[in-house]
Amino acid sequence: MTLTTKIAAGLGAAALSLMAASGIASAAPGDEAIVNSTCSYPQVMAALRVQSPAAADEVAGNQLANAWLQQLVASPPAQRQQMVDQARTFPQVQQNVGLISQVASTCNNF
Repeated sequence: MTLTTKIAAGLGAAALSLMAASGIASAAPGDEAIVNSTCSYPQVMAALRVQSPAAADEVAGNQLANAWLQQLVASPPAQRQQMVDQARTFPQVQQNVGLISQVASTCNNF
């Protein structure tokens, strides 16, 4: 999986804190923002473009990452939480927690 996919997984993955100390799924700070978000895919991408144009270009240019993010946004909260839990397993996602959190907390403004 590429860094772009991992960033998308992080965004998707709930654009949340994505910090799991173990492999056991549990709610992490920030999960609620992405799991219960009412943001559309265009809103998420607009927020990402403002926060990090390079990351937005990577996500937009990677079919797998783009599809993952679209699926996340279109999913109900329970499925989003599962996707977020899965994304936590990628160290690259954890490295982008700040960006993910900013996107999750600002996407409703777009």
